[in-house]
Amino acid sequence: MNICFIMYPWEAIDPENDTSLALIKECAKRGHGVAMCTPANLTIRDSVTNAFCKVIGRMDKVPSSLKAFYNKAKLRDEMLPLAGFDAIFFRANPPLDPIMLNFLDSVKDDVFIVNSLQGMREANNKLYTAAFGDAHSNIIPNTHVSKNKDYLIQQIKDSKADKMILKPLNGFGGSGVILIEKSAMSNINSLLDFYINSGDGNTNYVILQDYIEGADQGDVRILLLNGEPVGAMRRIPGSDDHRSNVSAGGSIAKHSLSKAEKALCKQIGPKLVKDGLYFVGIDVIGGKLVEVNVMSPGGITYINKVYKSKVKVEERVIDFLESKVLDQLQAFDRRARLRKTVEDA
Repeated sequence: MNICFIMYPWEAIDPENDTSLALIKECAKRGHGVAMCTPANLTIRDSVTNAFCKVIGRMDKVPSSLKAFYNKAKLRDEMLPLAGFDAIFFRANPPLDPIMLNFLDSVKDDVFIVNSLQGMREANNKLYTAAFGDAHSNIIPNTHVSKNKDYLIQQIKDSKADKMILKPLNGFGGSGVILIEKSAMSNINSLLDFYINSGDGNTNYVILQDYIEGADQGDVRILLLNGEPVGAMRRIPGSDDHRSNVSAGGSIAKHSLSKAEKALCKQIGPKLVKDGLYFVGIDVIGGKLVEVNVMSPGGITYINKVYKSKVKVEERVIDFLESKVLDQLQAFDRRARLRKTVEDA
């Protein structure tokens, strides 16, 4: 099997904790061909979608540690047609580049893509989370999304809570997430100006969410594969930061899913699968869904470290990928045989 990872640059990888690297290493360990490119590396040659890739050379023995694998990997540059791969694993960081999806539209019927293009179009920003909330369920915190500063200020004033969470629509890794308090209303006006006005004449959407009690104790990152949880960890904020993201200085601990968290996964899982969102990370606080991460959900290496289980999360992910590719290849073969039967009749 040959897999192309569309992701951030190889040089930007954290060789000890990177989830993409863990997935790549598992593919290499199984003998699969692995190539990587960034969204900016996509190109069209003779009406065929290609990518300027870095291809990992085959190894006689794949090192056991991520760091050793990263340091030992030999890369070569190749221009390769995307339709020639069996699977494309999308791992680029937000915000989503819509032009990149247009490139991939030309190969979506030939290659199995994780996650699906339509799913990423719908779910690449934090608005997707609102799709799970309605008058009959209470699985997301009360949420407002707007560019209208006056409206947002009024929602803060009308809120019964003393604290709310403010964050950019397209942020990731905890970037730009701040805790605001009614006692500091004099600062909120300038904060909203900063978040909404980008300085280039464009304006940005911001999200205002009710603060969930217990958030100061951290959140839970749950990884879902094909709609089912395959790993979870508790992320605990650092002493000087309210954010629990590891990239923002948070720490991690073991976590067993609560009854409410299991029910939450069961409720949202079918929609994720229906939307082609096969590998997803969700952030949960107090049993409520805060975010759905579909572009490059992380946490595999940390979950493996805290649980030290024999079956690693990346093994389950690549097992799933192999099964989906096999299903697709068998479907292609069946259609070819049926077409030949008709042609020979």
